[in-house]
Amino acid sequence: MLSLEWSDALEGPNSPDLASTPAEARRSWVHTAEEKQVLATYRAVSEVGEVPAPWWLRALDRGKIASRSEGHAIEDAVTDLLSARPGWVFVPWADFGEIGYWEFVPSESGVYGPATPTTVQFTSSHRGWIHLVPAHHGPGHAQPIAFTVADLRAQIEDIELIA
Repeated sequence: MLSLEWSDALEGPNSPDLASTPAEARRSWVHTAEEKQVLATYRAVSEVGEVPAPWWLRALDRGKIASRSEGHAIEDAVTDLLSARPGWVFVPWADFGEIGYWEFVPSESGVYGPATPTTVQFTSSHRGWIHLVPAHHGPGHAQPIAFTVADLRAQIEDIELIA
């Protein structure tokens, strides 16, 4: 029963509009309920096994960030940078529980035909909170590169040129 409740907590309200930024996608209970209650519920559900959750909630649970708003601020900083640049699009669907990712659309047309585009994903796997996944073509997956918001800001023009 707890797993079902957690699944409901991750679901955002139905809307005919797709989110165009992470902030617009923050409509579920985990994004709006009292933070201590969200964290307590996540910990209770996690006792049974690994469960889907936003990257910032996993980081908060491990004590790597101080609050949900700190995670949202990281998402917003990336949004401020990428939404102001041509070619970047927010993709609101990702693994269940995740907020989504940014895609550099011009990188879809690779030198040898269609490619998987360059993406910027949020992660709790390191303290930079961002994975840059370069555009790639062919079988397999490109290895994500650990990034920070500052790295992304400093290297954005080079990243776009590689596409």
